[in-house]
Amino acid sequence: MKVTKEDLQNVAVLSRLAIAEDQEEKYLGQLDKILTYMDNLSALDTTDVKPTTYALPMQNVFREDVVKESLGREAALANAPLKEDGYFKVPKVLED
Repeated sequence: MKVTKEDLQNVAVLSRLAIAEDQEEKYLGQLDKILTYMDNLSALDTTDVKPTTYALPMQNVFREDVVKESLGREAALANAPLKEDGYFKVPKVLED
C-alpha cells in the first residue's frame, strides 16, 4: 500500500498534528509500513477465532462501597480562596 502526502496531511489534520516538511518522508515511510502490516493481518483466516474484548483475563478491581464519614464543611472550605456563608464562592461565568 502506498501512502501519499495528501493521506499524511489528512491524517495530520484529523489528529491535529503539525508535521514539518523535512519530517514528511520519515512519517510517510512509517505510516506505509503500518498500513502494509495491517493488510498482511487482514489476509489471515479468522473464521474459527472467537472474538475477544481483552487479551488477558480481567477481574473487578473495585473496592467495596462502604459508608464512611465525609469531609466536614470547615475542612472542605479551609483552603478555598473565596467562601461565603459556608459555601464556595466562585466568579460569575455566565452573561446576563
